[in-house]
Amino acid sequence: MPAFPFPLMIFAAGFGTRMGALTADRPKPLIPVAGQALIDHALDQAAGVTRIVVNTHYLGDQIAAHLAGRSVRISPEPEILETGGGLKAALPLLGPGPVAVLNSDGIWTGANPLAQLAAAWDPSRMETLLLLLPADRTMGHGAAGDFRLHPDGRIDRGQGGEDHVYIGAAIVATDRLATWPEAKFSLNRPWDAMIAAGRAHGIVHHGAWCDVGRPEGIAVAETLLHDAGHG
Repeated sequence: MPAFPFPLMIFAAGFGTRMGALTADRPKPLIPVAGQALIDHALDQAAGVTRIVVNTHYLGDQIAAHLAGRSVRISPEPEILETGGGLKAALPLLGPGPVAVLNSDGIWTGANPLAQLAAAWDPSRMETLLLLLPADRTMGHGAAGDFRLHPDGRIDRGQGGEDHVYIGAAIVATDRLATWPEAKFSLNRPWDAMIAAGRAHGIVHHGAWCDVGRPEGIAVAETLLHDAGHG
């Protein structure tokens, strides 16, 4: 992948409670899938990215130690801030302008998720661009969708027909985030404001994705990687 035009935020601060005993003594981003920590699978998608920030909270010292010596900046959170608050807190490390975000608990195959987003990004029409898959094409996630994708690429929700799932990769303009009145909030809240303004868009991933949010997702993800020739 050529030089990526945006800084990247990787979310790694969560408690991973759905993983049960697997996260009793280690953070979810360090759980191995096909012999490699989840956060390393995320970093594999970041070839060409020149500025990467990882936020940490639960057992964050383990993540910092795991990433020591790499060109990654750590944004520690003494109090967990959720996705929106974590991104807002990391803006001084990320720099001005739009940023890419990536969850650390997914496995992607096929086209590079960040490259797809960068190629489709149009700041004249968009405040955010989300990578999506039809709900029936996701793995480890369940049947419920998150968004409705319109033919012109806009997304919305709450109107019925939400049959596309957000698969943990997006580009987000940060002007609205930088002035958000709260310190702790979900990224879904500014996304809802962007939807209301008609400036939230989505594209469909050219590949497969598995959510590794629960223990049973590990085997599914390993099968996906094996079938794609990655494990």
